[in-house]
Amino acid sequence: MNEFEIIDKYFSKLTKNNRGSFNLKDDIFYDYNKKIAISVDTYVDKIHFMSFKHPNLVIKKCLRSSLSDLICKGVNPKYYFIASAGNSKHFTKINLSKISKALKSEQKKFSIKLSGGDTTYSNTLSFTFVVIGYSTTLPVLRNGAKLNDDIYITNTVGDAFLGLYIIKKNKKILNHKYFVNSFYLPNIPYKFGKKMCLFANAAIDISDGLFQDINHLMENSKFVYDLDLNKIPISVNLAKFLKKNNKKKKSFVSNGDDYQILFTAKKNKSNLIKRIAKETNTLITKIGVIKKQNIKKTIKNQGYLHKFK
Repeated sequence: MNEFEIIDKYFSKLTKNNRGSFNLKDDIFYDYNKKIAISVDTYVDKIHFMSFKHPNLVIKKCLRSSLSDLICKGVNPKYYFIASAGNSKHFTKINLSKISKALKSEQKKFSIKLSGGDTTYSNTLSFTFVVIGYSTTLPVLRNGAKLNDDIYITNTVGDAFLGLYIIKKNKKILNHKYFVNSFYLPNIPYKFGKKMCLFANAAIDISDGLFQDINHLMENSKFVYDLDLNKIPISVNLAKFLKKNNKKKKSFVSNGDDYQILFTAKKNKSNLIKRIAKETNTLITKIGVIKKQNIKKTIKNQGYLHKFK
């Protein structure tokens, strides 16, 4: 079984009469009375990051990935908690100093505060982040897509996957530092995300891969989607790499770690979206539409899944 099958079979039923849990079909919990949203994410060595050679980059990636769960919902993150597990090899004075400085920098960038956590001895290095945020309006959930909604994506996708490949294979290619930084330091659109509630009907962050995440977006919908692969935005650097190495675009935009926002909105919201995109200096691209007929195309590589034998 994969992670979603486990959740559906064994844990979703435990959320009965818990409205804000969304049947565990979304990435957050939301308290409708207190207007508080909470997300939880765990990151494990050799699964979510390949080494701990650069602890400052690893911790930034973990934190930004966790913040993304709230940001894509139009929720403003305020507090975060860290539970870390490791040993003296991982938590040296030098590494701890780098982690502390990195978190201080991220706190300033995103206006968030460390508020607690836990530290445990383990031979396997891992970090669990809990992020808490507030929203005066209802969060934008996965399952709100409407018929004829346009499908949008923020910024570009695909760079992080190439960055991960470079890290794994220790490759040196043109602009390799750019791609490695794209993996460790995702450019999450936090300023644009604050305005999501003004126009979006459904939203998700691209963590598992574009095609897999849009399937999550449509999971509880009676509609389907139609995407234009040619319109999916990629960086100039990635376009050059694909052309030089004769690689296919769809293999790079469907592997996750992008942490961009995938969302749907009514057609009459297009001017508002363009205005907010300009105000927040965010690239926004319309890549498809929500349809009634089943014209969804089959993509072989749907993205990343945690599988359990």
